[in-house]
Amino acid sequence: MAGYDDRDGTIWMDGKLVPWREANVHILTHAMHYASSVFEGERAYNGKIFKSREHSQRLIASAEALDMPMPYSVDEIEAAKEEALKATGLQDAYVRALVWRGSGEDMGVASARNPVRMAIAVWPWGAYYGDAKMQGAKLDIAEWKRPSPETIPVHAKAAGLYMICTISKHKAEAKGCSDALFMDWRGYVAEATGANVFFVKDGEVHTPLADCFLNGITRQTVIQMLKDKGITVHERRIKPEEMADFEQCWLTGTAAEVTPVGQIGEYTFEVGDLTRQIAEDYEKLVRS
Repeated sequence: MAGYDDRDGTIWMDGKLVPWREANVHILTHAMHYASSVFEGERAYNGKIFKSREHSQRLIASAEALDMPMPYSVDEIEAAKEEALKATGLQDAYVRALVWRGSGEDMGVASARNPVRMAIAVWPWGAYYGDAKMQGAKLDIAEWKRPSPETIPVHAKAAGLYMICTISKHKAEAKGCSDALFMDWRGYVAEATGANVFFVKDGEVHTPLADCFLNGITRQTVIQMLKDKGITVHERRIKPEEMADFEQCWLTGTAAEVTPVGQIGEYTFEVGDLTRQIAEDYEKLVRS
C-alpha cells in the first residue's frame, strides 16, 4: 500500500473535498510548531460511523480546551464526515477528523489571529494490533508517565499529549511488544499509548479512574456493556503491583476496539471467557 501522502481519493478540507495528494498545509502552520491541534479517531461499520455524534462533540470540547474556537457546529461536522465517508465508497473504514491552527499573522506561541482549520480523512484500517486481537497483546511498561491535570488539559484529545505515546510505542515495538502501558504522575496504572485498559479478578472488572487521561468513548461503551450484564465494574486507582493478581486484561479504543492482553511487563494474563465475550459483544454492537 502507498504511503498516506500518496493515495487516490479525496480528503474533506475546510468545507470541500480536495484530491488526496493536494491536501497540504504551509510549512509555517502553527500546529506543526506548537502542537495546536486536536483530533478524533472513529470507525465506520457497514457504512455508519459508530458513536459519531459523541466524537464530534468531543472534538469541539477538545478545541475549546486549547482555546481554538471551532468554525463548525456538531451538525456541520456530522455532515462533513458523512460526505467524506461517502466519497470513499467504503463501508468499513477509519475516520480521522482533525482541527488545527493554521498559518497566518502569528508565528510565535500565541496564534489568536491564525485561522482554525478542519480536515477529515477516511481510509481502510484493519486490526490495530494485528494478530494480538486473538492471541493477546504484549505490552511494555513506559518510562514516561501521564501528567497531572494541573500541567495540561488532560481530557482533550490533543496532538501534543501523544508525544510520549509515540516514543513509548517505538521503544515497546523495538522490544517485540505491541504497545506500552503508562503509569500516571502519582504512580498508578493509567492507560496504553492509544487505548484504555481493563482488568478482571474474581468475576469483577477493574479499570483506572479516568482522572488524568482521556475517558475513551469505547471505554464508556464497554463499561455500560458490562453493567448491562450485571458485572461489577470498579473505576478506581490501581497500583502497578496489583497486576500480579488480575486474571484477565484487555484494551479498548476506537482503533484497538476490544483487544485481549496476554502480558504487561512481568505480569501475565489469560485470554479468558469474559474478555472474549466482551470482544464479541462489542463487534456485534458496532455492526448492529
